[in-house]
Amino acid sequence: MGAHRMKNTIEFPSLLEAFFTKRLMAERKVSPHTISSYRDTFRLLVQFAQKRLGKPPSLLGMDDLNASFVGSFLDDIESNRANTTRSRNLRLTAIRSFFRYAALESPQHAGLIQRVLAIPNKRHTRGLVSFLTRPEIEALLAAPDQRSRLGRRDHALLLMAIQTGFRVSELTSIRQRDVCFGKGPYIRCMGKGRKERCTPLTKTTAAVVKAWIMEQGENQAALLFGGGDSGNGLSADAVQHLVSKYAKVAQNTCPSLVGKRVSPHVLRHDCDGVIASRRRSVPHCTLAWTRVR
Repeated sequence: MGAHRMKNTIEFPSLLEAFFTKRLMAERKVSPHTISSYRDTFRLLVQFAQKRLGKPPSLLGMDDLNASFVGSFLDDIESNRANTTRSRNLRLTAIRSFFRYAALESPQHAGLIQRVLAIPNKRHTRGLVSFLTRPEIEALLAAPDQRSRLGRRDHALLLMAIQTGFRVSELTSIRQRDVCFGKGPYIRCMGKGRKERCTPLTKTTAAVVKAWIMEQGENQAALLFGGGDSGNGLSADAVQHLVSKYAKVAQNTCPSLVGKRVSPHVLRHDCDGVIASRRRSVPHCTLAWTRVR
C-alpha cells in the first residue's frame, strides 16, 4: 500500500516533466513563447498548491488537482493577482493542454481529468481595438530623433510594424538574413503557429531598412532590431515602452493622439486599407497579405 501511494504521489511531477519535454518540445515543437507561458502557469499553480494544501511540488499527486482545486486557483489569480479574464482563460488553456496529455498517460484518473476539462472559459467583454489615422501615423513616425543611432533604429522599427502588421515577437526576432532586397523586396517571418510567410515591403520601407542595415553593419545572423550596442533582442516591454514614448512625443504635433492609447497591437490595425499583394515566386514561403501606404 505504501508503494502504491508513493507511485501516485510522484505521478504528477513525472507527468508534468514529460508534458514539457516530450509533448510540447519534442512532439508539438511549440514556440519558446508558448513554453514560457505554460511554465509560468504551472509555476503559479504549484505555488498555490503549496500554500493551499501545504504540499511541496514534489509531493503533489493528480488527486490533489481536482476540478474544485483548479477552479479555486483560477479565482485566486483573478482576485489576488489582479489578472484579467483574458489572462485567466490563458492559464486555463495551459492546464487543459496538460490534462489532455495526462488523459492518455494516466487513464486511471479519467474521471478527474474529464471534470477539469469541463471547466468553461469565463466570458468577458472584448474591447474595441483602436487604430491610427494617417496624420497620427505620420506624427508617430516623425517622433524618433533620427539624428541619433537609436532614433534611426526606432524609426525603422515603427515603420516596419506599421507596414507589415507584425506581432511584437515577430518584430524582435527578425534577422538581417530575413530581409531580401532587389526587385520586389520582401521580408521572411516565422509567425504564430510556426508558420513561415513572406510580406512584401514598400519602396520607402525597404530603403529605410536597407540604410539601417548598412549602418548596423552587415551580418546575416544579427538581429535587425537589436537593443543598443549589445545587439541583444528587444523585449516586449521595451517595444511597448518605445511605442508609448514616441506616441507621447507625437502628441505635440498631433493633438488627436492625446488620450488615445497607442500600443504595438494598435499598430497592427492602423492601416488605411488592406490589399492582396502581387504573388511572387518565393520558394518554401506563403505570401501574406500586406498593408500598403
